[in-house]
Amino acid sequence: MKKTKLGKMKQGVFLVVVLGIIYDPKVKKILIGKRENDSLVPKLSWVFPGGKLNHKETEEQTLKKQIKKETGLNVADLGTVFSRVFKEEKKIFLIYNLCESLGGKEKAGGNLKELKWVKPQELQKYFTTSFHPHLKEYIMNLK
Repeated sequence: MKKTKLGKMKQGVFLVVVLGIIYDPKVKKILIGKRENDSLVPKLSWVFPGGKLNHKETEEQTLKKQIKKETGLNVADLGTVFSRVFKEEKKIFLIYNLCESLGGKEKAGGNLKELKWVKPQELQKYFTTSFHPHLKEYIMNLK
């Protein structure tokens, strides 16, 4: 895939990133992955798995493909739960979808170096970038 250069993007044009909040209701934990040396957001560390929306695919197709690549898991996309412009890089638009694991062999891949299941109340301590209060509230209320 061609490397994205945000500085060359026109005003009002966004890089759209779809992210999966993979929640396991049995253990009440969410899967996150660790990134290193992100070329677009250097402060980025722990993230929800996902990636850039491919204009030739639907949001769901891109999300499932990226999650499989980064985590080894097959997921069901349960729908969009939140979206926002990324505070640290205003040319990135994030779409968060709730996902359920359907199985697979869990293994970090793609841009992720490590995977970790964490409790919703622990999430914010892992993220080194902004964590929107409405997203936090949604995650804290997962059952």
